Amino acid sequence: MSSADDLLAALDPEQRAVATALRGPVSVIAGAGTGKTRAITHRIAYGVATATYAPTEVLAVTFTARAAGEMRTRLRQLGAHGVQARTFHAAALRQARYFWPSVYGGELPELTASKLPLLGEALRRTRLSADAALMRDLASEIEWAKVSNVTIDNYAKVSAEAGRSVSGVDAVTMSRVFEAYEDVKRDRGRIDMEDVLLCTAALLADDERVAAQIRRQYKWLVVDEYQDVNPLQATLLDLWLGGRNDICVVGDPRQTIYSFAGASPRYLNEFPRRYKDTTRIELVRNYRSTPQIVEAANRIFIGASPGAFTGVTLQAQSAPGPKVAYMGYSDEPAEADAVARQIVRLRDSGVALRDMAVLFRINAQSAAYEEALGHHQIPFVVRGVERFFERPEVRQAIALLRASARAADVGADDLLADVKAVLSNLGHTETPPQGAGAVRDRWESLHAIVSMAGDLAEDDPSARMVEFIVHLEQRAQAAHAPAADGVTLATMHSAKGLEWDAVFCVGMQEGTVPSPHADDAEGVEEERRLFYVGITRARVHLSVTWAAARTSGGRGNRGPTRFLDPLLGSSRPTAARPARATRERKVARCRNCNKVLSSGAERKLGRCEDCPATYDEAVYESLREWRTAQATEQKVPAYVIFTDATLMAIAEDRPQDVFGLARIAGVGKVKLDRYGEDVLRLLATPL
Repeated sequence: MSSADDLLAALDPEQRAVATALRGPVSVIAGAGTGKTRAITHRIAYGVATATYAPTEVLAVTFTARAAGEMRTRLRQLGAHGVQARTFHAAALRQARYFWPSVYGGELPELTASKLPLLGEALRRTRLSADAALMRDLASEIEWAKVSNVTIDNYAKVSAEAGRSVSGVDAVTMSRVFEAYEDVKRDRGRIDMEDVLLCTAALLADDERVAAQIRRQYKWLVVDEYQDVNPLQATLLDLWLGGRNDICVVGDPRQTIYSFAGASPRYLNEFPRRYKDTTRIELVRNYRSTPQIVEAANRIFIGASPGAFTGVTLQAQSAPGPKVAYMGYSDEPAEADAVARQIVRLRDSGVALRDMAVLFRINAQSAAYEEALGHHQIPFVVRGVERFFERPEVRQAIALLRASARAADVGADDLLADVKAVLSNLGHTETPPQGAGAVRDRWESLHAIVSMAGDLAEDDPSARMVEFIVHLEQRAQAAHAPAADGVTLATMHSAKGLEWDAVFCVGMQEGTVPSPHADDAEGVEEERRLFYVGITRARVHLSVTWAAARTSGGRGNRGPTRFLDPLLGSSRPTAARPARATRERKVARCRNCNKVLSSGAERKLGRCEDCPATYDEAVYESLREWRTAQATEQKVPAYVIFTDATLMAIAEDRPQDVFGLARIAGVGKVKLDRYGEDVLRLLATPL
């Protein structure tokens, strides 16, 4: 066990002030990368080492199991064994399960793993229907109501005042769904995660013996990430304290980014008013990032709205590093390709892939980066969301597009219009739905497919639905990079609490950041704080990029986010067009007559369709027979295995190894792994 003096010697002056403020209310305003976990764990360990605290009388609560586990590990290393470090829900569930039988009789009702099955039954009772995306939004709205202490009776009034909305569902209908959900839950003898906090709060409020026992058990409270506390958690904290003031809270007003889920920073801001004689300490020394990144982070708040949460001004402690890179691109594919190339350069210079991250505002933006990284054979992992081509709505859309291609029930002249018509059956519209949430995420995914169709139609005006299906398959194959030890792809929300050596904040254009849903000053300031969270994840390398247009060749009318104004000033970079764009504009010519190839099928073959074939008809027919057998066995259309154009290209090139086969358009990694051995064996067999 570390001695008390040793514990203090390991801290900077501000952290030491936190560690020695053992009694009374303490408010720690901890900027990004300033070592808040180090400060509060040393505070607890110092309290134990000086016999001020008994370890079993300390309760430290935080918001994620990962953060709680990290606290427990550090406390054990510092010799503070026996301290309870848990999430709010884990601490409350432990107490509720212990005291419920003695107070109310019987066991605590069973905790449901998910709201969705119960919600589905509630919708049936109310004779309503909803797809999976809308059900997730309904569940999120119920969670918001419960953590915000909003009842069924006053939901319509309070939600309107809070500016809440669920796409396609009015407040009265939402109230009915809320009521039916609670009825189903009660009939099934279940509770949800919000009920865990409500049940524990009820035990403390209804039974003084329970309250007294818990307060004797936990005399010292520590709350991490206090800026994210919601009203229900604040109520539970008050009940745990029971009028005492031995509580230490730690938070950063500049990292308040979860108000949509019910979190409120007012508890952190008003803490000194609620607790007299509060000791307020600021942690300002940033140990994570270079001075260049710290300066950028501080400058983001120049011009913030009056009354915005100011937080602290960071002071860099690390050695200087490279300049922060700011760059605009002509379109999103060009931006993604440039980022992938920069990742390759960093990897080649010694930066591990696991120490790099690409951060964006919304889930749908990941598609371009999955493809670009896959194209450059860079492994990646997608954090907090499924890969683009594995998302249910994307799989469903592609299946419907395939069926339409087989049935030939779409037009023959306009690929983009055909794709829009097919996806309209899944609810896709030209304009996005109101509000954020899963319904908006679903629309963004479907709209990304529409954008891909527009790109293909522009590159190849003769392309039709069959070619588009092949195009989607190729893009999906390009994104099938292995997941181990790869670059992280994540939204800025899911990146909170994490850090990497190199961070690319991408898609930082006006219209995306701030979100279009940030329609008032308070919403815009939360988006500013989200941007701050994104850039402060970087240790050494930080790149901020944006795209003038969404699709290749689109009208480039988007500029960088307004949050970059203090950083760019009047010297805004012009949109760059990297090497990929030049490569894509290269004219493909026929291998026989040298004429320009006009269609995707011709470019795949490498010759005009009316030029004589240069392949052995017997080889081509054997490939077709093999494909037919595969399609019959797998019960899929033949073109799903390989298109005719791909088979012709294989027959013409006659590759002798996997490297040669992989160079043929239409043969991606997945198909190479699945069919490569069979194809090469067939090509090597004398006919």
